Amino acid sequence: MSATILDGRRVSADIRAELRPRIVSLTEKHRPPGLAVILAGHNPASEIYVRSKVKACAELGIRSFQSTPPDTVTTGELLALVDEYNQHPDVDGILVQMPLPPQVDAERVIVAVDPAKDADGFHPFNVGNLVANRPGPRACTPAGIMQLLARYDVPIAGSRAVVVGRSDIVGKPMALLLLHQNATVTICHSKTRELAAECRRADILVAAMGKPALLTAEHIREGAVVIDVGVNRVADEALANRLFAHEPARLEAFARTGSLVVGDVDPRALVERSSAYTPVPGGVGPLTIAMLMSNTVLLAERRLIGG
Repeated sequence: MSATILDGRRVSADIRAELRPRIVSLTEKHRPPGLAVILAGHNPASEIYVRSKVKACAELGIRSFQSTPPDTVTTGELLALVDEYNQHPDVDGILVQMPLPPQVDAERVIVAVDPAKDADGFHPFNVGNLVANRPGPRACTPAGIMQLLARYDVPIAGSRAVVVGRSDIVGKPMALLLLHQNATVTICHSKTRELAAECRRADILVAAMGKPALLTAEHIREGAVVIDVGVNRVADEALANRLFAHEPARLEAFARTGSLVVGDVDPRALVERSSAYTPVPGGVGPLTIAMLMSNTVLLAERRLIGG
């Protein structure tokens, strides 16, 4: 039996459709929800992400505010900008796009965001709410993955979940969200011994390392559900040929453009070993933006109607 493709684009569209009446209600009774995005410098990947986020706001009726300070911005200047948005009456959510230029103290900037406007769920106050399983905005990518699992009826309670990667953005909050749904959770990382053996214990395997195709068939238990968070651009022809020998269309695209996007899991292993998996692209990525919109609407509702 072939593996089920967990379609992040479809689930993202469903989440957005559910947000629309809430946005209409806020707009009619109060004002549109507002999201401020700060993009410092000229990181090409960040610029693409921000364009996608601003487009999503426009499509849903969320008002977006943008600030694009230069590469030379100081920590003090960014702190002042964050404070301006903290005080802005029409801004409900603030997103500071990472990474910031190297001279900026990113931690100080994150902590400066008003927790009540923390659209990314990164502020220590909201991380504490996550740990305690109290309401609040959640990190967007892990929250989106939980939506995906729920909407595809993937059983979580009692399942063994292995999260590979311990970042504050994905790995740690992912593990906590799974734990709150009664999974038995293991976190693996670069110092984990016998990584393949640990991964093979998983009913649900989440790969979030940022290493192209690091996990192979030996890491996946037959029938596991695999969530591939990675987005890595591969420009090596030999590697592309090895990873996509079973997908001629992808190799044709590589020949045209000179690169391909691959996740953290070998794509052939996903198809051959899992019972269900997220594709790259089209899996986790669209959910991240959908949950950013969801967080913004939640924060607007709290500010405008209480709760």
